[in-house]
This record gives sequence, structure tokens and C-alpha cells, in this order.
Amino acid sequence: MFRFVIRRLLWAIPTLLFVTFLIYVAIRIGTDPAAAFKKSNPRATAKQVEAYKELNGLYDGFWGYIRGYFIWLKGFLTGNWSKSIKGGLPVWPLLKRSLANSIVLGMTATIIGIVVGNTLGIFAARKPGGLRDNSVNSLALVGLAVPPFVTGFLCQLIFAIYWQKWFGYSLFPTSGIYPPGHTGFDLGLRVKYMVLPVFVVAIQSISSYTRFMRSSLLDVTNADYLRTARSKGVSERRVLVRHALRNALIPVTTLALLDVGAVVGGLIITEVVFSYPGMGVFFLNAYDVGDFPKLMPWMVIIMTSVILFNLIADVLYAVLDPRIRLDN
Repeated sequence: MFRFVIRRLLWAIPTLLFVTFLIYVAIRIGTDPAAAFKKSNPRATAKQVEAYKELNGLYDGFWGYIRGYFIWLKGFLTGNWSKSIKGGLPVWPLLKRSLANSIVLGMTATIIGIVVGNTLGIFAARKPGGLRDNSVNSLALVGLAVPPFVTGFLCQLIFAIYWQKWFGYSLFPTSGIYPPGHTGFDLGLRVKYMVLPVFVVAIQSISSYTRFMRSSLLDVTNADYLRTARSKGVSERRVLVRHALRNALIPVTTLALLDVGAVVGGLIITEVVFSYPGMGVFFLNAYDVGDFPKLMPWMVIIMTSVILFNLIADVLYAVLDPRIRLDN
């Protein structure tokens, strides 16, 4: 396993270089950073525009793109990041806050999804075809079918607008992470502002894990090794926990780690609906003005998280099922 991890890590380096180069070219072609700089700074002189292009290595032509990429890469690795086009602000503090906000939202919803979804999936799979199986499966399908923006708007209508109409106050806030003008950290306020966005994300997460766990358990229920365990007098509870669940968790592990990797990229729809300042909103704001210095670090973080969590998933396969040999 150790050799497998080392090989994957070594392969990750050229993979990241290749993917980030393609992203660099795509962003330069799609946003035209020099034009975006002029648009955001209409009073900039031709000399200032040229200075901006030189500072960011925005050279033309095939070799210009390669040269510019390595100039950007050197600055990125050494922490010498360019400032944002809009406002001329350092990128890392803005990106760090957005990343932290998305991780808090996404991980909270994912943990709820894993615990509740897997529990419901096990509950449904114990009696396949019965009333509880059909009920749980139907609810999961509804949860997957309803888009997050619909759920988000319904939550805002019920817990803010109609709640205000019925009881004279809003039960939960519908935007941001704190009230306007608030400074410092307040756990109670933060939790109150996160209830609705977490609920919206968790609905999709719970539905996915319920379906995956139910399907995985049904796939292994009649396996030979489970019949053998039962014939030896092993209790049904022990068969489920020690044998069936261990194998059923393999595809669920894939979903969980992909979810964690996706969290880093932000939950764009939910963040927009609730004006939640996470990575999704960070990306949309940067792309809207073609802010190249903000877009490139965002993309690198996303790519790194995808590669990292895929590696972790491969390693966990071998832990959950020793028959999987990673060193072959």
C-alpha cells in the first residue's frame, strides 16, 4: 500500500501541472485578463495596462502562454500572488475566508447526510419491498428530484416571510452568516444563520446516501459468505455489522469522499440563494469580472482536492476490503 500511495503522489504532480496549464489557457482565452483589467479600471493608461500584463506574464502566442504559465506557477508556489483586478485586494485572505465558510457549510451537511442517510438506507434494506423500504425509497427520490434552489426558496418563504406573517418574527435568517455590521465570532448567531443552508444541502446528501446504502446492502445480502456466516449460527445483527456493512461501505465511501472533495469548490446554488459567502460565490464574483488572479488559485485548490480525495478513497478500499491489493 505504501508503494501505491507514493506512486499516486508522484503521478499527481505532473497531473496537476498539466491540468493547471489547461485551466490557465482556458481562463486566459475565456476571460482575457488584460481586457478585464481595462474594464475594471477604465481610467488606466496604456502604460498601466502593459505593466499589468508584464506583472502577470500575460504574453501572447503559444510560447507566451507557456512562459506566462510558469511565471504564474512560480508566483503561486512562492506565495507571491497577484492582487485582484477589482479593488486591488490580496487574494489569499478573501479565498481563505470563502474556503473556510464552504468547508463549514459543506462538512456539516455532509456529516448529517452520512449519518442520517446511511441509517435510513440500512433501515430500508432490512425489509426490502416492504412498507418502510418503499416509503424511505420514495422520500429519497423526492429529495433527489427537487432542485436545491426550489428547496431554498421554499425554506425562505416558510421560515422567514410566512413565519413573520403568522407569528410576527422570522424563525431563521435567510442570507449571509451574520447580521449586517456584526464583528467577531458568535457561535449562536453562526448556527442560526446556517440552519437553512445546511438543511437544503443535507436533503440532497441524505437522499444520496440513503439510496447508495440501500442498494449496496441489497447487493451483498444474499452473498455466499453471508449465508455461510448464518449457517454457523452467527446472529443476524453480527452478520449485518461485521460482514455485510463492511462490503456495502465501499461504494458509499466513494460517494462520501467525492462529496468532501466537492465541498471545497463550494455549493454554488445554495450559496447564491442564501447569499452565503463561500467558494461558489467567490468563483461567480471572480468570473463575472474576469478576475484572473482570483480564478487561478480557486481552480488549483479544486483540482488538488479532487486528486487528494480520490487517493484517499483508493486507500480506504483496501482497508474496507483486504482482497483489494493496491501494490500489484
